[in-house]
Amino acid sequence: MDAELAAMPIIDIDTHYTEPRDMWTSRAPQKLRDFAPHVIVNPEGNEQWVVGDLVLGPPGFCVIRKDGTKSYGVISLPRFADMSVASGHPEERLRYMDEFGLHTQILYPNTLGFAGNNMMKIDDVELRNFCITGYNDAMADVQRAGKGRLYPQMLLPFWDIDLTVKELKRGHDQLGMTGFTMTDSPESWGLPYLNDPHWDPLWSEAQERGMPVNFHIGSGVIPGMWPGLDQNNRGIAAVSTMLFMNNMKCLTQLIFSGLLDRFPRLKFVSVESGIGWVPFMLEACEYQMDQNLLNRGGLKLRPKEYFQRQIYASYWFERENASRTIELLGADNVMFETDFPHPTCLYPGVREQVQDSLAGLERSTQRKVLYETAMKVYNLPSPL
Repeated sequence: MDAELAAMPIIDIDTHYTEPRDMWTSRAPQKLRDFAPHVIVNPEGNEQWVVGDLVLGPPGFCVIRKDGTKSYGVISLPRFADMSVASGHPEERLRYMDEFGLHTQILYPNTLGFAGNNMMKIDDVELRNFCITGYNDAMADVQRAGKGRLYPQMLLPFWDIDLTVKELKRGHDQLGMTGFTMTDSPESWGLPYLNDPHWDPLWSEAQERGMPVNFHIGSGVIPGMWPGLDQNNRGIAAVSTMLFMNNMKCLTQLIFSGLLDRFPRLKFVSVESGIGWVPFMLEACEYQMDQNLLNRGGLKLRPKEYFQRQIYASYWFERENASRTIELLGADNVMFETDFPHPTCLYPGVREQVQDSLAGLERSTQRKVLYETAMKVYNLPSPL
């Protein structure tokens, strides 16, 4: 074992927070309290989140049991009582992080969708908007309880651009949030594509504040499955893999859209999508630019240059080619994650994976991947 690598601090840039059962009801105004997200017991005896008459899903997509073991073959444990307390309690999360050598974590939501996209199923706009602001208020409390080590990313009411900009300003200026998560496909709900000037007020405010735009997989429409893939959890495995490709589509269009020329200091992060496909995507973009565009199609930079300047990716399970991929992409654009406590999370072998994937690389590269690049992207204090 590389002792120096084993002692390096880690900023884990993709984990999830299991929202407590009273997170929204305790904050809802009286007229919305009966309709705000809350937990019921279904006929099978399992708990699930609902908002109004809409079923949102299981308690938290947590598969780490209270005794610290991991449950395989399920998308979530069925009840809060089954789950690791660290999934949804800041103090216990910090204890878990200490045990596994994780100094800082970036947190993403569960119940509302990874970009609040589940809220598009709610017709009541006032209720929909409260779900977002209530979540952000709760996450500000989590961040304060995290003692400088927990940094939830805020949600935005992206269906209303004026409210989106207002909430971004509130989240950053009043709540102290460091970044936000955004759907990769607003067109799925009849909204403009991401490169449309409609979104420019959002991009402008985020750029001014240095807040990263996080494209977490599953933040748009979930891919359909072939018949039969829903048997024996094959569908979960297939969809979880296909979701990576949604991020490939998003980043490819981002590179060719001209948006990065308009906002050259705006940071974009591809979250929970791995890194092995990124060199292929960039090489393909470079080749297609040379074959199909005259004078770069009016773009100021080449695809690899845009990536190096403004786009970041993260990995967790990749081992065989991780070090080579990091060398190809550059350590300034790659970060580490665990996805705790989700079904595909890196658990319990966090430090073993660090050794397997980073051993042999330069110390400067190891430091960048494990914490220095994340500090820059999310504007975080040093873990040292």
